Amino acid sequence: MRKEETADTSTIVLDPVRSALPPFDPGQFAMVHGFGVGDVPLSVSRLEGDRLSHTVRSAGAVSARLETLTAGTVVGVRGPYGAGWDLSAAAGRDLLIVAGGLGLAPLRPVIGAVLAAPEGFGRVNVVIGARSPGDLFYGEEFETWRTAGATVLVTVDRPDETWRGDVGVVTGLVGRTGFDPGRAAAFVCGPEVMMRATARDLLRRGLPPQRIQLSLERTMQCGTGHCGHCQLGPLLLCRDGPVVPWNVAEPLLAVREL
Repeated sequence: MRKEETADTSTIVLDPVRSALPPFDPGQFAMVHGFGVGDVPLSVSRLEGDRLSHTVRSAGAVSARLETLTAGTVVGVRGPYGAGWDLSAAAGRDLLIVAGGLGLAPLRPVIGAVLAAPEGFGRVNVVIGARSPGDLFYGEEFETWRTAGATVLVTVDRPDETWRGDVGVVTGLVGRTGFDPGRAAAFVCGPEVMMRATARDLLRRGLPPQRIQLSLERTMQCGTGHCGHCQLGPLLLCRDGPVVPWNVAEPLLAVREL
């Protein structure tokens, strides 16, 4: 099954043909193979038993092929790979979930998991940013998340004539959540510049760096830590990430900025 989310982004839903893959944790990814084209690493945007959902933006030959899949098409999938979001480290804490653009996809299972277990966490705050209203996806779920108890704030960079919400970067909404840095944990995913700005803003507000988790993106070809394409300093992100705490990521990303 395929659902068009925006003009260049779709969600594909995959069911196992024979035996299912091992269970995925939120934040882990799969290597999805378009036959005759190649592999692409895709985070899981929803976990439903043996069924996997991946939200794909057309950015290359493989993703462009996957975006045109029709029901019944067979693709290759291997995984799970990588380190996912550490929900156990956030148990009992208020949560600040900050997503920019396609970064909402790997955070969607986190939102689902914590809202399904409200007794395990404190207040849930979701802050979402997109380039324009037309680049927002999962919009039909925002009210469902609010009904389940989450605070959901949404902003865009470039509004159109229909937009009545906030305009600007996601850091402009973080303070409005009223989160207490002494008892909060943050999950952040989006463009790298947005993640750096968000993490630094949270640090200024008093959130300890080890309680800020980010999902980093680099070219991944093998998924097993052997090819080296996803190396970031001493890390191989397909194996040691993609989710890492800010105190580990910050010095590596700072070097890359020079």
